[in-house]
Amino acid sequence: MRKVFLPLALIVFSLASLPELRAGSLAGVTLPDSVRVAGSTLQLNGMGLRKKFVVKIYVAGLYVERKSSDAGAILKSEAPKRIVMQFLHGASKGQMTDAFVESFNNDAPEAKKTVQADIDRFLAALEPVKEGDQMVFTYLPGAGTTFAVNGRDKLTIATPNFAAVLFSVWLGPKPPNEEMKKGLLGQ
Repeated sequence: MRKVFLPLALIVFSLASLPELRAGSLAGVTLPDSVRVAGSTLQLNGMGLRKKFVVKIYVAGLYVERKSSDAGAILKSEAPKRIVMQFLHGASKGQMTDAFVESFNNDAPEAKKTVQADIDRFLAALEPVKEGDQMVFTYLPGAGTTFAVNGRDKLTIATPNFAAVLFSVWLGPKPPNEEMKKGLLGQ
């Protein structure tokens, strides 16, 4: 009986551990290795931590169809992609708005001009966040970019150029912090 029990216990333990082994973890946040989005499977490309001074603000995860360490290729890609932001610290709507405006100005000043109306709609849809909240940005070719908070879709912007401007917040030349960009690119 004991000879059967030990191997069976090891198999059960191994199977129970599989979801943990198939996920990315950073700063106490665990994201799945892949997600299904509108019939496509997106792979976790990497994760990054947004810090301001010593405060951990959020962990972000980048999902793409094919893993890549080339930020430019990801930004230009007409393929589904997703950014997940899991908040470790609360932020007011004003703080969220200021952070996005600063990033748009730093990372896509010229492109921003062509999608300013879309940026204004996006900024108006922002809301305060608290620890544990999650924002998700999903781009689907032909459909646009959907912004969701805690599983609730808030807004979809159909303009294709908006996705590149939005994703440049994390993957552009001046990300919130360099470690964030490197983490998202799996470096």
